Amino acid sequence: MPEDPMLQGQTLPSADSAGSAAQSGEIGGMPMLPLLLGTYTPKIDVKGRMALPAKLRAQLGPGMVMARGQERCVYLLPQSEFRRIAMRIQRTSMGNKAARDYLRVFLSGAIDQDPDKQGRVLVPPMLRDYAKLGSDIVVIGVGTRAEIWNREAWERYLSEQEQGYSDISDDVLPAVDF
Repeated sequence: MPEDPMLQGQTLPSADSAGSAAQSGEIGGMPMLPLLLGTYTPKIDVKGRMALPAKLRAQLGPGMVMARGQERCVYLLPQSEFRRIAMRIQRTSMGNKAARDYLRVFLSGAIDQDPDKQGRVLVPPMLRDYAKLGSDIVVIGVGTRAEIWNREAWERYLSEQEQGYSDISDDVLPAVDF
C-alpha cells in the first residue's frame, strides 16, 4: 500500500512532551498542532450543514479546510495543517505524474470553511457526493485532521481493519511500548 503523502514525516508528541508542549505551545521549537481525537456522530441536515462537535471545533480553530480524503472520506483540517500539506506536495517535482495527479484532486476538492454561530459548517455537495454522505455520518479525530465518513462505510472500514490493527502494530509502532 503506498504511503499517504499527508502522513510522511509526521510524528505525534509523546505523553511527556505533550504536557510541557501544551504549556509552551511548541514541540522541539515547532508550533504544536491540535491533536484531534475521538469518534462523534453528528447529523447532516437537509441544507447540507453539520454541527461540528464542540471539542473538535475548538481544536480546528476559526477557519478550517475541507478536502477529499482517501477511502472516500472528507478531511477537515486546520488551515495551518492544510497549508503545510499543500506546500509539501507542491515541492514535489512537476515531473512526478503521481504528485501532479494528487495535487489536482486534493486542491480542486478543497474549500475554506468557517463555522456559523451555531458551530455548523456546510459540507459542499461535491464533497457529500464524493464521500456518499447522507444524514447519518461519523466524524473521527485522526491526529492533525478530522475525517467525515458515511456511517455505514466507517463501520465496514473499521470492521475490516480490526484484525490488521493488531497484526501490524509492531510494524507501525516499533518504538512504542504498550
